[in-house]
Amino acid sequence: MKRLSLLAAVGVFALSGLASASSFIATTDTIGASLANSVEGTSDVSSGGSDKVLLQAQDDAASFVASGGAIRGVRLEAALAHIRQQQPALSATDMQLAEAILAR
Repeated sequence: MKRLSLLAAVGVFALSGLASASSFIATTDTIGASLANSVEGTSDVSSGGSDKVLLQAQDDAASFVASGGAIRGVRLEAALAHIRQQQPALSATDMQLAEAILAR
């Protein structure tokens, strides 16, 4: 009888472990997909015909990111305005856009 109880307990723990693992996988897949969409949107913006504006904003973007958003240079502001004009549906923060400018 003890052996049956032990097997039942092991079975319950195994099933709960599988449920947790599949839940974790679903969560990470969802987060990964949303990050991929965000990166794709910002890379589309940063690789268009606005190379000159974005290149000139790289130093300001680096200062912005390094200061946690405290330092906002004129060239970065121009680049952010340009990006938002080109992609009005883009829902990225200034920090995300500055990081995308640096990543190009």
